[in-house]
Amino acid sequence: MPDVLVVGAGPVGMLLASDLSRRGVDVEVYEKRPTAGAGSRAIGVHSPVLAALEPSGVTERLLAHAVRVTRGEARSDGRVLGVVRFDELSRRFPFVATLPQAKTEEVLAEGAPEPLRGARVTSIAPRDGAVRVRAAVGGRPIELTARIVVVATGSSGRDLAYRPGAVPTREYRDRYLMTDAATGPHPDDGVAVVHLDRRGVLESFPLPDGGRRFVAWDQPDAPDDPGAQLARLRTAIIARGEGAAAEHVEHATAFGVRRAIAPRLRNGRILVIGDAAHEVSPIGGQGLNLGLLDAATLAPLLETWVRSGEAPDAELRRWERERVASARTAGALATMNTSLGRPLPAVLDRARRLALRAMLSRGPARLFAHAYAMGFDRSA
Repeated sequence: MPDVLVVGAGPVGMLLASDLSRRGVDVEVYEKRPTAGAGSRAIGVHSPVLAALEPSGVTERLLAHAVRVTRGEARSDGRVLGVVRFDELSRRFPFVATLPQAKTEEVLAEGAPEPLRGARVTSIAPRDGAVRVRAAVGGRPIELTARIVVVATGSSGRDLAYRPGAVPTREYRDRYLMTDAATGPHPDDGVAVVHLDRRGVLESFPLPDGGRRFVAWDQPDAPDDPGAQLARLRTAIIARGEGAAAEHVEHATAFGVRRAIAPRLRNGRILVIGDAAHEVSPIGGQGLNLGLLDAATLAPLLETWVRSGEAPDAELRRWERERVASARTAGALATMNTSLGRPLPAVLDRARRLALRAMLSRGPARLFAHAYAMGFDRSA
């Protein structure tokens, strides 16, 4: 019987498994996917996460592969509306580290046990001072027990821990197109750019090795044919003056936006972290960081629990309160980002530009940098 069974081998689950293993805790990982995901999804690692992972050496390994983004610019029709300076924050790491999620997962998984892949967990339930787990491995049903189970599956495994409908979920109408392109030298190397105009938002973020991440607002009812999506994304990039970069865009991925924040993260020996517990809009890039902070702050509490044989209930209640509060803050910020990025008629677009100029003036811009760098997270 393992001390801890982690369900889910994404970045959040693997960080927790790696940290627990480093602390001498017997941990196993079950993952339903037969292979690790190769695509790049979340790319930004924020200052609080870098600080939390520094003692384990993970931060140093992440930064060896990352671009350090020290500032962001909001632009409209080629004109700068305001600048957000991360390098002026009083932080141990005054920047956002950007790198493909596949590389992030690779670094976070160092030292973790090899996941049992193709293992689809179907139910978890408390049982006699442990947790009973039922799963299908290669189509064969199995049953096991673990002292503690942590669900880190992402949203797909939320029903393992919560009754259907127990977590309020909001589906947004907004749709986005995304790509990572090898643009080579770029005039905005090292700068995150957010283009906001009457057509909606286009985000442009630097990646290692001359790459760039582009995310564009897309019409919700537009054709979902891959060729049409690629054409629309290229058009959006060209319209913001990045025609040279558009030539390097070879594919487009579509995604929607959903918000779900669970009010509880613990039921006895069962805990939930990451997107399984709180899902926020990826616009702003805080969802992955929320989950990584969930894992980094939970690991020492689980070590105490395993070593003493007694649950540190007071500390776990405090952890739960702080992580739920942080998720609500991130969710509110993500909702604001989503609203700001929608297309607007010309008159309202002009009003938005004026408001952004005011919000990104010298004083308020520091507050924005603090917020976007997750400075309001309770674990920061």
